[in-house]
Amino acid sequence: MPNKYELNAEDNAGRLDKFLADQISELSRTRVKELVKDKHILVNGKAEKVSYKVQKGDLISVEIPAVKPLDVIPENIPLDIVYEDDDVIVVNKPQGMVVHPAAGHPDHTLVNALLYHTKDLADSPEGFRPGIVHRIDKDTSGLLMIAKNSTARESLEDQLAHKTNKRLYLAIVHGNFGEKAGTIDAPIGRNHFDRKKMGVVENGKNAVTHFKVLEQFKGYSLIQCRLETGRTHQIRVHLSYIGHPVAGDPLYGPRKTLKGNGQFLHAQVLGFKHPRTGEWLEFKVDPPKIFEERLSELRRSK
Repeated sequence: MPNKYELNAEDNAGRLDKFLADQISELSRTRVKELVKDKHILVNGKAEKVSYKVQKGDLISVEIPAVKPLDVIPENIPLDIVYEDDDVIVVNKPQGMVVHPAAGHPDHTLVNALLYHTKDLADSPEGFRPGIVHRIDKDTSGLLMIAKNSTARESLEDQLAHKTNKRLYLAIVHGNFGEKAGTIDAPIGRNHFDRKKMGVVENGKNAVTHFKVLEQFKGYSLIQCRLETGRTHQIRVHLSYIGHPVAGDPLYGPRKTLKGNGQFLHAQVLGFKHPRTGEWLEFKVDPPKIFEERLSELRRSK
């Protein structure tokens, strides 16, 4: 099904493409240009150019056509399965693996591996991410819960929505803290200047991250983060926002950082109620080898 939006401009808002990219998170200015060309965007019932200056009172209709599902092919890729039964799988995703196919990553993903492992994965509305109820970034390692049927999907998604599950992350970050713990409550949305990045923005979605300082070293700290919400790049954006970007983060951190394979961020603990039995399940996995090696080096440098 296509996504449809109707927006009333409350003020004179400048170019049409910039206005829509700021208002609708799934749109970039390039995508707006494509939709305008195909007449999927109308202003007061008429097709306009992307350079059209939005006026107060304009009614803008947007229809984003449904994306044609990708053909997802099972691939024999080894999986580190921590737990599995008839309803759920808990997998320890390695750093460097994309969770599901998307533009630029059509294969070699966790979903490709899961489809080879089992035919029992919950359907997804998009078709290209069966079983997936939440994600972690390509270069973030750690635990994910996978739904094997619709009952499990509904239960796990409900727990995410109502914040009753448990997700704890380990991160090596730049700088030292004066406090032992804290909370970052700052809305996250698409970065206005770089569409590949997210950022703390005034009209973003509510986002809350709690953190606890575990160890401090020369120029770096080891912290634990607890997610209250699950926005794209949330931990990475929030920690950069408070001046403690995740070490190795190519998007939100400095160039001079710890050598590795991307950000030093690991989904260490995952807890949830079993979707069928109601039993509380909780799992914990160690960070990858390179994370442990850099941590050992930092401890020695103290």
